[in-house]
Amino acid sequence: MSWQIRIEHSTGYRYASPVISSYNEARIIPQTGDRQLTLEATVRTEPASSTYRYWDYWGTQVTAFDLHTPHTELVVTGRSVVQTAPAPQPPVDVPSWRDLADDTVADRFVEFVRPTASTPEHPELVAAARELAAAHSPADFLPAVGDWVREKLTYQPGTTEVRTSAVEAWEQGVGVCQDFAHLALVLMRAAGLPARYVSGYQHPSADAEVGETLSGQSHAWVEGWLGQWWAFDPTNGVPAGEQHVVVARGRDYHDVPPLQGVYSGGESTSLGVTVAVTRLG
Repeated sequence: MSWQIRIEHSTGYRYASPVISSYNEARIIPQTGDRQLTLEATVRTEPASSTYRYWDYWGTQVTAFDLHTPHTELVVTGRSVVQTAPAPQPPVDVPSWRDLADDTVADRFVEFVRPTASTPEHPELVAAARELAAAHSPADFLPAVGDWVREKLTYQPGTTEVRTSAVEAWEQGVGVCQDFAHLALVLMRAAGLPARYVSGYQHPSADAEVGETLSGQSHAWVEGWLGQWWAFDPTNGVPAGEQHVVVARGRDYHDVPPLQGVYSGGESTSLGVTVAVTRLG
């Protein structure tokens, strides 16, 4: 059953001294695709600014803006209404591990099979990936990776940051959804499965009543190429479905930051992120 969800996402910065100029990009507008339709989307800033939009290399809609009046606080708020679809069944015509090892696959998906700074190779993780791949078909591999990641990581907010790599989170044994996704990507790529990072939102309640507003969260999960892209949430151990709203895809978090920019002024402090979600239907 499809859902219709309203999302309000607010984030920003407070500065130690007035900022004279800042140049910013926000990636908080949900995408429209096969399983998701964005019905409404606005991005507003405080102080107010003129914005323009473009699609980046990875297919994410970016809202760009700059400010040239002194300000000590920047707040960016995105409001959207999205219609989502239930999680699809895994693809039926799935390539074999031998097919995935073909050079044509590596050439086609070269950006999604190589390690990154956030998803580096590690001998023990490569060995774990090969062991899982030997015991599972590609179709069963993603859920097995999710199980493995949840055995190694305990979900604990505030223990990592955006610069924490998958290996660092694995060594610490704690992390947030970003770390779960990064660690899953390390295993998937080590096994030869093209894999990409997905950022967006998750509605926290499968039994939410229509019209009920809840505190939601920014969320991250992964997609593996099984003849077509198939999305799986390693943090929760489920395929991405009607409770998941896609905003951006890339190699890792650093391709899809919700807000980034440069400015001239004093030291900045994050205002944090608040997400309110309402099921409309």
